[in-house]
Amino acid sequence: MLLKYLANISAGHPFRGKIPESLGSGIVAVQMKDASSQDGVNWAECIETEPTGRRDDCLQVGDILVAARGNRNYAVHIDDTLNDTGKQAIAAPQFFIVRINASSILPEYLCWFLNQQPCQRYFDLNSEGTLTKAIKRNALEEIHIAIPSLDKQQAIVKLANTLKQELRLIEQLRRNGEQMLAAIAADLLADATQENYLVKNLPSKEKP
Repeated sequence: MLLKYLANISAGHPFRGKIPESLGSGIVAVQMKDASSQDGVNWAECIETEPTGRRDDCLQVGDILVAARGNRNYAVHIDDTLNDTGKQAIAAPQFFIVRINASSILPEYLCWFLNQQPCQRYFDLNSEGTLTKAIKRNALEEIHIAIPSLDKQQAIVKLANTLKQELRLIEQLRRNGEQMLAAIAADLLADATQENYLVKNLPSKEKP
């Protein structure tokens, strides 16, 4: 089924130029640097801002952000960690906001599906521009979405979440291993430097 029959799609907040920072406003702006398909939204990195003009575009739990520009049109699910911030949130204009209006599909599943290779190939084929690629809203609306049963959707989401957790663990193990090897190398260098210093400062008759 086409996405336009499953969800309402709108653009992010129409900021002009750089998003202004306004501490204490209680409204944060989600920019592309703050979000990833793997880790979701890093709310701690989102700046507070004071949007002008329309105020009906605040994000809701269950919304999906789709990057409209760049080499990869990744999707990000707005989960209930938004509520934990105690703030309202808006999306930067580089995102489309996908808000499901059908009971036959789960937001988590739709987000997962949009990040898979068939959809990514569709975005690549339908994006425009040379230096900076962009996808238009009508192209996003026309993408075909496979809709299995809700039970199967839940099973897919559970499997995808398990894989994400395993990948995070593997990445943490990799970083820990690199830090350990770097510490070993530093210790070896320090020992070698100390040994060279001692040898250099031995009396001439005691030098090997």
